[in-house]
Amino acid sequence: MDSVPLQACALVGFLQNFEGLWMHVRHILLSATLGLLLAGGHIAVAQHPVAKQKVIIDTDIGDDIDDAFAVALAFRSPELQVLQIDAGYGDTHLRAKLLEHFLRDAGLPQVPVAQGVTTHTTNVFTQRAYAEEQAEPSHPYPDAIATSLDLIRKSPGEITLIAIAPLSNIGAMIDRDPATFRKLKRVVLMGGSVRVGYDGKSAPEPEWNIKMDIDAAQKLFASGVPIFVMPLDATILKLDAAKRQQVFSHGSRLTDQLAILYKQWGSETPTLFDAMAVAYAIDPALCPTTPMRIRVDDRGMTIPGEGTPNANVCLRSSSEGFFRFYLPRVLRARK
Repeated sequence: MDSVPLQACALVGFLQNFEGLWMHVRHILLSATLGLLLAGGHIAVAQHPVAKQKVIIDTDIGDDIDDAFAVALAFRSPELQVLQIDAGYGDTHLRAKLLEHFLRDAGLPQVPVAQGVTTHTTNVFTQRAYAEEQAEPSHPYPDAIATSLDLIRKSPGEITLIAIAPLSNIGAMIDRDPATFRKLKRVVLMGGSVRVGYDGKSAPEPEWNIKMDIDAAQKLFASGVPIFVMPLDATILKLDAAKRQQVFSHGSRLTDQLAILYKQWGSETPTLFDAMAVAYAIDPALCPTTPMRIRVDDRGMTIPGEGTPNANVCLRSSSEGFFRFYLPRVLRARK
């Protein structure tokens, strides 16, 4: 009769030992599995979200077509938080209308559109018909100079200004409040010509965004703000027939709007000068820069010289590398 309780006690002891052994083995297995998953990058681990880069875009969209392609890249890049788009140079009211139309019909985020300094120009607003399809705003567009300076005051040292237009708005900001302007994190500029001219000419020449407001360009290079320059040397980026077919046959809301603007532009092969400024703001490796001292002369030439560098200038880029970066982003969405 005593053997039954003894057997029961032995069984209980065995089970307790087994449970302890199992818990130990389970701990080892779980630890090993977690280590393997972490090493392979297949497990979600709580991380702090990466902060988006705050940007203001200053654009003369509506003449050449590259501004539209640059804006498209900015809004298809999750690294950027576009705070505002400023319409610059020429008929800035009409440019603001074009931007509103483009953002809405392309299905892009409806960020504030502001109207910059209106200037006299004789160049053709090729995409005027598109802009005029947009209804007049119920209230005047905000003043780009005042609102941009306000944004800089609220986020000192955090905002990148991407300048892809003649620099009239930038000059006006410097005139109105140079101390606040210096609180920009940096200016990324498409502009200038250091060693190469248009279409790859072997000599520099006055570039559009500089020569259309030479005084403003001189103020920018003397401002003390960190400047990153994407000149003609690094921005002769041709959207050839094969790449155009990729974009215009894609069928998203964004690429459909790019196709409409391209048709109104009326030429054959776009050069995506301005898109490199946006691309550089996202990934500087696409256009490595060299510190240089740049002087803007009275003809609008951007001349390197001796002295303390006031700019970081990209003198060469890979067109192939740029389009490997650009096309997947713009073609990402099907809607």
